[in-house]
Amino acid sequence: MRDLLIVAIFAWLTPAALKRPYVGALLWAWISVMNPHRLAYGFAFDLQLGLAAAALTLLSMLMHRDQVRSIPKLPVVKIWGAFCLWMVVTTIVALYPEDSQEMLGKVAKIMFMLFMTIIVVVEKRQIQLLIWVYAMSIGLLGVKSGLYTLSGGGGGRVWGPPGSFIYGNNEIGLAFVVSIPILYYLTFQTQNRWLKLFTFGCAAASALATFGTQSRGAFLAIGSMAAFLWLKSDRKLPLGILLVFAGFAILAFMPDSWHNRMDTIKTYDQDASAMGRINAWWMAFNLATDHWLGGGFAIYKGSLFARYAPNPEDIHAAHSIYFQVLGEHGFIGLALYLLFGVFSWRLASTVHKRANGNPDLDWITRFALMAKVSIIGFAVGGAFLSLAYFDLPYYLTVTLLAMYRWLDLHQASVVPARGRAMPAMRVRRKLPQPGGGR
Repeated sequence: MRDLLIVAIFAWLTPAALKRPYVGALLWAWISVMNPHRLAYGFAFDLQLGLAAAALTLLSMLMHRDQVRSIPKLPVVKIWGAFCLWMVVTTIVALYPEDSQEMLGKVAKIMFMLFMTIIVVVEKRQIQLLIWVYAMSIGLLGVKSGLYTLSGGGGGRVWGPPGSFIYGNNEIGLAFVVSIPILYYLTFQTQNRWLKLFTFGCAAASALATFGTQSRGAFLAIGSMAAFLWLKSDRKLPLGILLVFAGFAILAFMPDSWHNRMDTIKTYDQDASAMGRINAWWMAFNLATDHWLGGGFAIYKGSLFARYAPNPEDIHAAHSIYFQVLGEHGFIGLALYLLFGVFSWRLASTVHKRANGNPDLDWITRFALMAKVSIIGFAVGGAFLSLAYFDLPYYLTVTLLAMYRWLDLHQASVVPARGRAMPAMRVRRKLPQPGGGR
């Protein structure tokens, strides 16, 4: 049944994707972030739906070039592009070229479609639909996983779609963390009472599911995210009460096994899993010191651990976006990756500043703030998880770039919160509105 439903949805949207390139990009986002076919049990499990969505998007772009726009020439885009090119370089000189080339193909496909999304998602409605698609892709998984956590009294462990970037409990936990602020944002973007309640329910269920993953990294991430959100809130007292109440309610609900696992954060040196991660981190650092270009994507092998790890027999994945990039792409790759994060944060600040104070641009102001909250969560949680190439965090930057360009093209003036009008911006030619208004 799931197989037929997934294929039916894809087939239903195919004609629209051929008429409007952005629909193809939304299809890709759904397939790539949620991996719905990996939740099926039959023929759809191995279907190349992502490849089909990419092909539809490219074909539609060739057929409707008037619906395609250029990528904003901002520092974050240049750094992002440089990081992508650097991954190609490190793959060419990789210690295990064949295995690295296979992974490069997967990463290159993701990055390419992210850039394609920037140039086809143009108008306000398209931007908002993109946010709904990638946020709800994780939000629906959050509902499923939250109900599982609730029904099992928190004793079971939540896992993601098999064969995806977010299959592991740690990875799906971080995906929930990143999506929660965006789901919360969406509650302000609809006037429909039931849809508003459902979206808020998705955010709450995703929070519960985060605890259900029993991921210590996700636990630290959601805590840091809540602290940042409280600091930035203009209603600290009610939000603080809500966060404290929700936190105590979840902590009281979770079983002793969960609390015992979280307690190992304080005694990490006595935990085999934590020490295994530290062992992998040292391996990545020593490898990057010896090979400044990094070892390529395929470095988690016994021969390299035997040479560079303190404990050669404890072979682990990096379990850290930072050490993952360091070991695979060297110090230059890590510098580019960190700069991309810094400039994504600055882009969120710029977009927020340009839109702040204008009620008509509240949809941009709120997103820029929630994007920062998500970035904080990913930066903290990613320190303990290997998700450097997962689409969802990159979609935050894609959305901010689309909003920046939309402001540049459509905004006539901004009225700051203090009431002093800023000089009107130059309005460029208006774009056609494929599939929706502003």
